[in-house]
Amino acid sequence: MKTDLDVPALAVFLFFFALVTVMGFVASHWKRPKTLASLDEWGLGGRQFGTWITWFLVGGDFYTAYTVIAVPALVYSVGAYGFFALPYTIIVYPFVFMVMPKLWQVAKDNGYVTAADIVHGRYASRTLEAAVAITGVVATMPYIALQLIGMAAAVKALGFEGEMPLIAAFVVLALYTYSSGLRAPALIAFVKDIMIYIAVIAAISVIPGKLGGYANVFNAADEAFKAKGSGSILLGANQYFAYATLALGSALAAFMYPHTLTGIFASKSATTIRKNAVLLPAYTLMLGLLALLGYMGHAAHLKLASNNDVVPALFQTLFPSWFAGFAFAAIAIGALVPAAVMSIGAANLFTRNFWKAYVNPQIDTAGEATVAKLASLAVKVGALLAIIYLPTQFALDLQLLGGLWILQTLPALIFGLFTGWFTAPALLAGWVVGLFGGTYLTWMDGLKPLHLLSIGSFQATVYVGLIALVANIAVAVLVNLVVPKRSAVAAGH
Repeated sequence: MKTDLDVPALAVFLFFFALVTVMGFVASHWKRPKTLASLDEWGLGGRQFGTWITWFLVGGDFYTAYTVIAVPALVYSVGAYGFFALPYTIIVYPFVFMVMPKLWQVAKDNGYVTAADIVHGRYASRTLEAAVAITGVVATMPYIALQLIGMAAAVKALGFEGEMPLIAAFVVLALYTYSSGLRAPALIAFVKDIMIYIAVIAAISVIPGKLGGYANVFNAADEAFKAKGSGSILLGANQYFAYATLALGSALAAFMYPHTLTGIFASKSATTIRKNAVLLPAYTLMLGLLALLGYMGHAAHLKLASNNDVVPALFQTLFPSWFAGFAFAAIAIGALVPAAVMSIGAANLFTRNFWKAYVNPQIDTAGEATVAKLASLAVKVGALLAIIYLPTQFALDLQLLGGLWILQTLPALIFGLFTGWFTAPALLAGWVVGLFGGTYLTWMDGLKPLHLLSIGSFQATVYVGLIALVANIAVAVLVNLVVPKRSAVAAGH
C-alpha cells in the first residue's frame, strides 16, 4: 500500500471531515429544547428521534469504521469464516423487534437512561445494577479504541504518520460531543452512511470489472488460501457449528452494548423501533458486499503490511485519488459517529449508576448533564491513550472479551421484562459465573473466541460467550430454586 502523501485524496478527505465537524457543532441547535442540561436531552436527544434518524443513528453505531476495515480484513485472512457477521446481523433484528420496544417502554415510563437503571428499577439491587453498569463501561472502552484503529488505517493511507492526526480528530470529536450530545452523531450519521453506501456500491461495481469479473475474484481467493494452507472461500463441515454459535452469540450481545441501547432509548416510540427492526437489514446487504472486498484483495495481488490495509489499498490502487480520499473520509467519519455514541452511552452509565448512586444521590438534572459531559471526555481520552501507548492487539483482545462480558448482562436486563421469577441474587450469581468462567476459558485458549467443548462422546467447537451465557442462566435458575425468594420489586416492570 502506498504511504506517500496523496494531495488530491487529502483535499477531498479534509473537505468532508470539515463538513461533518461543522455539522457536529450545528447539531446543538437542531431540534434544540430550552436547555441541553439534562441526560434526557444531552444523552438521549430528548427521546424524540423518528424512524429515519434512528435508522441512521443505530446503523451508524452498529456498522462502524472498524467494521468497514475489519470484516474485509477477516475475509481476506480466513475466507468464509469472516462472513459470520452476516447471519448475526440477520438474527439480531427479530430479537430487536420482539424485545426492544418493551425495553424502550419501561425506560420511557420511568425516566430510565441506561440498562443499569432498568435493572435497578426491576430488582432494587445496587449490586446487580453496578455489575451491569461496570460491564457496560468496560466493554465499551475497547470498542471506542477500535474505531480509532479504523480511522488510523484511513489516515495512514493518506500518507500521514504518527499520532497527531488521531489526536486532532479526537479533539474535534470531544468538542462537538461535549457541546451537542447525542444530536451530533445523529446528524452526522446521515452523511456518514450515505458516503459509506456510495463507496461500497462503487467498489463492488467497479473493482470486479478491473479484476476480470467475480469468477476471477473467487478463483484468485481460492488459490491464495490453498497456497497459504489455511482459509477457504467456503466453510468446511467441521466449521458449521462454530460459525453458527459465533453468529448467535454475537447477535444476542449486539444490542446489550450501551451505544446500541442509547440509540434505542433515544427513539420517540416503540413503533419507531419496530420499523427500524424491519429496515435495518438493508445494512446487512451492505455488509455482505463490503465483506467481498476481502476476496478482491487477493485478486488484486495487494502487498500489505497488515490485513487491515486491504480496503484502503484497494481504493488507492483501483480508484482515482479524489475518490480514494472520499472513501477514506467515509471510513474516518464512520469512526466518529460510533465513538461519540459509545462515549455518551458509557458516560450515561457512569453518571446514573455510579455518581448518582454512590457519590451524590441529590444531584439535579443539570448536574447530571455536566458529570456526563466530563465522563464522556474521560472515556475518549482513555481510548486514545490505549491506542497510542498500548499494542493494537491489546485493544483487539479486550474487545473480544468485551463481547463475552456484555453478553452476560442479557439475563439481568431482558428476563425481568417478561417474568418476575428471577431474583437479584440469582442473576448476580449467574453473571459472576458467566463473566469469570467465560474469561477463564478464553484465557486458557490463548484469547480465542472459540472453545472445543467435550461432553461424553460429543465434541463441538463453540463460541465461548455462548457457553458462558448458558452457564450464567443455569446458575441463575439453580440459585433461584435453592435460595429463598424475597418479595419481588416490580418497579418499572
